[in-house]
Amino acid sequence: MIERIDTVCIKVMNVEESSKWYQNIMGFKETYKGEGYRILSIGNSAVPFTIEEADVMSTNNGTYPIFFSKDINETYRKLKDLGVNISELHNDGVNNFFDVYDLDNNKLQICYWK
Repeated sequence: MIERIDTVCIKVMNVEESSKWYQNIMGFKETYKGEGYRILSIGNSAVPFTIEEADVMSTNNGTYPIFFSKDINETYRKLKDLGVNISELHNDGVNNFFDVYDLDNNKLQICYWK
């Protein structure tokens, strides 16, 4: 029935500005430009990240993507140095993680685990 996750999609106010932010700040690559949306690739992941323009932002329903970084301390430092809105770095005994907020205040999380 269901074979795989095709994409992860979030809503943004300005697809052009958001695409630049995800490319310049997060290191994603834009692979496709559609009317009102962009598809971005993330490292060697087979699952693309789609940003879709919306006139009205929906309220946060608690759903957010979690990205993996093999050097979470360096990733945290780089994003902090760039002035990105991020939480403190947390360790729950299993995972190291922190939250990142994009231009539209969408929550993303970056984690590392062994």
